Amino acid sequence: MGTEIERKFLVKGDEWRSLGVAEIYRQGYIANYNGRTVRVRVVGNQGYLTIKGLTTGSSRAEFEYKIPVEDAQELLETLCDRPLIEKTRYKILMGDLIWEVDEFSGENQGLILAEVELETEDQNIDIPHWIAEEVTSDPRYYNVNLVKNPFKP
Repeated sequence: MGTEIERKFLVKGDEWRSLGVAEIYRQGYIANYNGRTVRVRVVGNQGYLTIKGLTTGSSRAEFEYKIPVEDAQELLETLCDRPLIEKTRYKILMGDLIWEVDEFSGENQGLILAEVELETEDQNIDIPHWIAEEVTSDPRYYNVNLVKNPFKP
């Protein structure tokens, strides 16, 4: 079983943009039930199907599988809730960690979030100066919730 341990933060300023390489992400949710989700994602020429369990603290079970991009695109167009999540992700290496900064577009235009995956929930991390408030426990910032309640600046 895979486990995702992740902390999430709001981002301030623009300095982070020059620190990483950008990739376009499109994703949607087939199911969202009692904190459990089934997500479809397209990144470049690769599709993914991800099943996530209930979040406890900053951890949850996660199972992710590569699928043909054509299948992922069809799932996004035919089975996923609307609106789809559209974002540009910048992966930024800082020390031993990779920070993923998501700049949302579409219905969530204006929202910029940073996530960092950890080995343990109590792992100490150096917070970059372009990080603002932590929102790990705030469900308004979960991607699955941004579908039903898009970000409003």
